[in-house]
Amino acid sequence: MSFRDEALEANASYASAFVATERAAPPSRRVAVLACMDARLQPEGALGLALGEAHVIRNAGGRVTDDAVRSLVLSSAVLGTREAAVVHHTDCGLLGATNEGLRAHVAEATGTETDEIDEIDFLPFDDAERALLDDVRAITRDPRLAFDTVSGFLYDVRTGRLREVAPG
Repeated sequence: MSFRDEALEANASYASAFVATERAAPPSRRVAVLACMDARLQPEGALGLALGEAHVIRNAGGRVTDDAVRSLVLSSAVLGTREAAVVHHTDCGLLGATNEGLRAHVAEATGTETDEIDEIDFLPFDDAERALLDDVRAITRDPRLAFDTVSGFLYDVRTGRLREVAPG
């Protein structure tokens, strides 16, 4: 069975138990979370969040990119979130990687020329805590974002535990 078929089957089960309630678009806990897309991390579960309580934005590395900022601006300025959390994790694939190495890998996997992907900055890093602090600072210093507090957490993929690196 394909993932598509499994997804439709799983959704039928999910929808049959879904409790329809009126939920507003703004998250009830007034929090936005920027987290890595790594499949070993489930931000809602790790942070104790339920459906409707937070905006969760995910990308490779949980990095502050133009598109993450776009979502965070809408979350804070339009939809009223007041707290933000950035969640990075141990054993991230971007840790110790280089743009050159990642570009070469993409070129090989896709059959494209390396110069066709030279404009992509994958935002690799050598220090997980430093990258997390840099991302927290980027959110804190961005005048377009209306957060009262920004926290940073490092999630351990082996234990499921969060460690606070940047207190809000």
